[in-house]
Amino acid sequence: MPELFTEAVSGWSPNLLVTSLDELTEAIADREDAGLGRKRPGRRARCLRGTQGFVEYRLSAVFSSPFVISEDVVIEPNGREIRLGAAMVAEFTGDKISAFRNYFDDATLIEQMLAA
Repeated sequence: MPELFTEAVSGWSPNLLVTSLDELTEAIADREDAGLGRKRPGRRARCLRGTQGFVEYRLSAVFSSPFVISEDVVIEPNGREIRLGAAMVAEFTGDKISAFRNYFDDATLIEQMLAA
């Protein structure tokens, strides 16, 4: 990931806050097995202007293993396909991302995970 992000990258999403490349690397490693298998991303629109970029995308994945929210809260998989629309804004320093904001409806994600 050092090829994509600056050391001092900062980022935010509904369930993530990072202020360094080390924190981002750790967060991604923790989520590698987050219960969503066979991910299929699809890009819908993108725009680059100056030092900022924007992408709107969709993600489909099968909810196939437990999703751990905390030690006490685990959502068991239902085997269903989950669909989510999202948008990300990125700021660049040179050719690397120095800040990002990822927007999606986490309530819709949880609702699909809890569906029978």
